[in-house]
Amino acid sequence: MRVFYTWLCIFVTTFAAAAGDVYVALAMRRIGDLGELRRRQGIASVIARVSTSGALFAGIFFMAIAFFTNLVGLSWADLSLLGPASAALTFAANAAGGKFFLHENVDRRRWIATAFVCAGVLLLARS
Repeated sequence: MRVFYTWLCIFVTTFAAAAGDVYVALAMRRIGDLGELRRRQGIASVIARVSTSGALFAGIFFMAIAFFTNLVGLSWADLSLLGPASAALTFAANAAGGKFFLHENVDRRRWIATAFVCAGVLLLARS
């Protein structure tokens, strides 16, 4: 049962971290260049735009879920498995999220790199 909980934590952490990254990226695309916004309209405008971004707060929420799930996972799993597995799978999930939700150009090299990362997780899980 411990192995099941470990992998459940890895997958929840991965999903939540990737969702957080996608939402934060979406929010920053909508808000725009903060430096340019500050130069044109002042710091109050930057604060107003950031504090009213629902996508940014959704990203922060999902990142908090990932953080606390990772803490729970570390209470019964080895860091040498949980850390690299969740980081590597988050890398793969971010590539997919960028491609399918943010419509980014994810080229063949990134997909090959993602496949190698996933293969590394499989090797890690077998040891």
